Amino acid sequence: MGRIAYREADVDLMARMMRAEAEGEGKQGMLYVGNVIVNRVVADCGDFIDLRTVDDVIFHVQGGNYSFEAVQKGNMFYQRARETERKLARQTLESWRSHPAKYALWYFNPYAPCPPTWYDQPFSGQFMDHCFYEPAPGTCESVYMG
Repeated sequence: MGRIAYREADVDLMARMMRAEAEGEGKQGMLYVGNVIVNRVVADCGDFIDLRTVDDVIFHVQGGNYSFEAVQKGNMFYQRARETERKLARQTLESWRSHPAKYALWYFNPYAPCPPTWYDQPFSGQFMDHCFYEPAPGTCESVYMG
C-alpha cells in the first residue's frame, strides 16, 4: 500500500502536474511537486480538510483560482503523461519523500529570495527556483503522520 490509495488515472494526472510545474528543475524538482500533492491528500487541516484524492488536490479551487498554476494556464499540464514522469509519480505515491518538500503543503517561485514565511507558514527549504513551506507547528499534525 502506498502513502495514499490511488488508481492509474491518478498516476497520469500527477505525472502531468509534476511535469508542468517542475520539468525545468529535473526529476528531483518533479519529485518535490509530487510530495506536495500527496501531502495535501494526507493533510486533514486548513484548506485541505475535504481533499482526499489526487483529483481533489489538483483541481482544488481557492479564491476563485485553481491552486496549481499549471491547471489555470494550461501549458504542459494538458499534454499526455510520459513514462518518465509516470515513474516519478508512482515513487511519490508509494513512499518517496525528501527535504525540503517532505512535509511541505505549499511551494512557489518568488523570482526573488525565498521569504521566511508564506501566509504564516514556515520556510522548509529551497530547490532551484521553488521555495517550500511546511505547516506551522501544531497546525497540521496529520501531514507528519501520513
